[in-house]
Amino acid sequence: MTRSSGTEWQLVLADLALILFLVTVSALATMDQAGSDPEAEYSLARSSDGEDSFSVAPSQEVFRPNPLGPSLGEWLARRQRDPRITLTVFAQYTLNERSEVWKAAQALADDASVSGYAVRVVITPGETSDLHASLAYDVAP
Repeated sequence: MTRSSGTEWQLVLADLALILFLVTVSALATMDQAGSDPEAEYSLARSSDGEDSFSVAPSQEVFRPNPLGPSLGEWLARRQRDPRITLTVFAQYTLNERSEVWKAAQALADDASVSGYAVRVVITPGETSDLHASLAYDVAP
């Protein structure tokens, strides 16, 4: 079996294309995603009365309550604890479900507090009700 000559450059080119693809994907994963998803990055500007502002970095992991799955406390116990991580509970409610969603958001926040995480709750009205928790490395203002 003989090897045809002149095809080595194609293999080298394919390797370089793969390397370029991986470098590009790696760079895109670490790029700032401002404006792409309202839940991916949420920030408040400093108010006129001088209150501190905060930012929520893109999610590292997301928890959605599921009756067949683990509780938030059990889910957090499986994660490696990092003091830089903040858990943000995002809750969206319809007018009819406001109190139920608020109670569910409080329960998630309580579970996270018991687990030793810094917790923040962001609750807003919307067309549909939704509830999830996001682990993220918050960015200093």
